[in-house]
Amino acid sequence: MVASTVMKGWPVARLDTMSRESSADGPRDSRRALVVVPGEDLGVSEGYEAGHGVLVVDGRLKSTKQGRMNTKGSTVSVEPLHTTYMPRPGDLVIGHIEGCTNNIWFVDIGAPFNSILPMSLGPAKVEFGGTRKILDIGDSILCRVQEVEETHQSVVTMKGLGLRKIKSGALDDVDPHLLGRLIGKGGNFLRDLKLESECRIVVAENGRLWIDGDLDGIFKVRNCLKEISLEARQVGGVN
Repeated sequence: MVASTVMKGWPVARLDTMSRESSADGPRDSRRALVVVPGEDLGVSEGYEAGHGVLVVDGRLKSTKQGRMNTKGSTVSVEPLHTTYMPRPGDLVIGHIEGCTNNIWFVDIGAPFNSILPMSLGPAKVEFGGTRKILDIGDSILCRVQEVEETHQSVVTMKGLGLRKIKSGALDDVDPHLLGRLIGKGGNFLRDLKLESECRIVVAENGRLWIDGDLDGIFKVRNCLKEISLEARQVGGVN
């Protein structure tokens, strides 16, 4: 096991090119993993369906995102190169304590705004003014998003099964839009990774992972995450 002391302050083991080619006959050849930008023309829409990140405008396919164009069957989509996590009520997230007052913790969950963790929703009973005795700056926690305001500011809770302060193992992350690749169809890829690495792996909705096991297993998981991220960013490869 990785000693819990490594967790403090997050050493926790967390360790453009554009093509202007167009085709009058249909979407451009996506085998070269073309990187496109919002508004870029991807070809005629006839015979094709617009997938994620693509709209049909006047009979032409247009990108609405910056990312890599993919064609699967008759569906043309754009996979973003990077995404920011936007919290939703009920999401399981891994957060880092960035500050506190007498009765509130401020938690970085990778969203545009920090979340707040009220004393009443913390992991243990605490007296007013004693928040740092329970969760200190630099601690990492497994929590859930309880509510989200219109401004996307959110409240998290540690009241629930399995929610806790993370005291062992390692933390890592991938872009939230890559979680589908990591989990795999029916959860098969993640299940196989757990078996191969002999690690407990908790995947949070904000793209952060808690990996708990021996060092060799943790390195296997982290190398796999790097491969997934590199593959998603490669330009000029074959899909």
